[in-house]
Amino acid sequence: MTIRPRTLSVERGGIKPAWEIVTQSPAETIAVGKALAGHLQDGDVVLLHGDLGAGKTTLAKGIASGLGVGDVVSSPSFSLVNEYDTDQPAVSRLFHLDLYRLRDESDLASIGFDDLVASAVGVMLVEWPERAVTVLPERFLLSESETVGLDIGLLGFIPFPFVPR
Repeated sequence: MTIRPRTLSVERGGIKPAWEIVTQSPAETIAVGKALAGHLQDGDVVLLHGDLGAGKTTLAKGIASGLGVGDVVSSPSFSLVNEYDTDQPAVSRLFHLDLYRLRDESDLASIGFDDLVASAVGVMLVEWPERAVTVLPERFLLSESETVGLDIGLLGFIPFPFVPR
């Protein structure tokens, strides 16, 4: 695994500091998620952006593992929202959303998106956040995932304004 700081030009707020992490396997991506989980607390939102197969759900599995989720974590592609108990005092629940199947932002009401974003109970992981771009909270951590080779993933983390505690 390779970790290095980088500066990205992003639409919101100009230049933001970021971390770039190159993982060589799904196990390394899970390890990154476990490490990130140690910095999360109730009210945090992590946006998981990337193409199909780029490692979004693998990263979510690592975060869930790091939070002590005992259930099998899978992409909520058909249920749209999966909710898990954690065993961490700083995080009471984990909400894992997959917005891929939504037609447009009006579908967000059917899954209680506004209530989840407004709640300070639990951590929310959102796959395909571009489907909710106009209703995203002001504070989140954006993970940009891409596949750069066979079993090699590139994870970029951009805070908006997210400061791990």
